This record gives sequence, structure tokens and C-alpha cells, in this order.
Amino acid sequence: MTATTPSRQETAGVLVPRVVALPAAAELLDKLRDKHGPLMMHQSGGCCDGSSPMCYPQGEFMVGDREVLLGVLDLRLFLGQIRDDAPSDADGVPVWISPQQFAAWEHTQLVLDVVPGRGAGFSVEGPEGVRFLTRSRVFNEEETAALAAQRPLTGADWDVGRRPAPATQPQVVAQVDDACAFPQRS
Repeated sequence: MTATTPSRQETAGVLVPRVVALPAAAELLDKLRDKHGPLMMHQSGGCCDGSSPMCYPQGEFMVGDREVLLGVLDLRLFLGQIRDDAPSDADGVPVWISPQQFAAWEHTQLVLDVVPGRGAGFSVEGPEGVRFLTRSRVFNEEETAALAAQRPLTGADWDVGRRPAPATQPQVVAQVDDACAFPQRS
């Protein structure tokens, strides 16, 4: 399958992504995968590293049955691209969040970014001199309605082999407001 750049048209059946990445974050994930193998991420709930997105080699962080899968970032994609096939375990980065954090953030799209500096050290990007940062954007009414029909997968679902459908919107976006259009005020 080849990657394509979609038009910005809304279509029925669009899967609204709960997590996307800015180009710098996607590039860093690709670099980290080359060093550490397949990766996964967990949106921290506020303990040691505040509310930072944490990156681990797959299997290094125990995902509980109730953890919520925000999405699987596809490292085969570049800015604005989508594919009609799901990434392999080596190319996909599952992004998890605790059920309590999900309840607080479910109305927002999380946008993964990278900034200079160091996190507290649990996340694998620490030695790179940068850290992941979560930005967010509130879903509009149409997206919220679409998400109501998209039950997110949990750790228990993942353990029995359930995986999300391939993304139908870009996962690598140019800027936070480019993740999806903001609703227009009249």
C-alpha cells in the first residue's frame, strides 16, 4: 500500500484521531525506534514526570486491562499522509492513557510535540536533550459526535489481539491547529 495525502473534506466514516504528532515528534520516535526497537507511549498522570508523555520500548511499561488506547501512531507516515493498512508492531507506536486521565481528557485531541530540555529520566528520549510534550485541542461538535460511536480499545482488548482500524485522517500534522479544523464562530 502507498501513502497518500488526503483532501481536507469531511466524509462519513472518518475515524477521528485522539492522538496525532507534530513532525519533530514523529522524527524523534523514528530515531528512538532505530535505537531501542519497537516503542510504546503512555500519557503520564502526574506522578514523577508531571503529565508528560512517556516513551518506552514495547513491553517495558505494563499496560493494565483498563488503560485506554488513544491510538497507534504510524511511523511510516510523513506530514499529511494516510495509509489504508495498519502499521506493524515495529512501525506502530501505541499511545496509552489511564482511565482516570482519559475521563479528564476525552474531549481533547492530544498533539505530541518535542521541546528542548530533559524530562525526569524514565522516558527513552532523555539522553537526546529533548523531551516529549503533550499539547491539546478541544474536539468540535462533529468530532465529539463521531467519537461517541468510536469506543476506544483498552489494555484487555489489546491483550486478546484487537487493534484499531487504520487512521483515516493524517497522524502527522504541521501544527496544533492543523490537527483538525477549529469550529468557525459566527
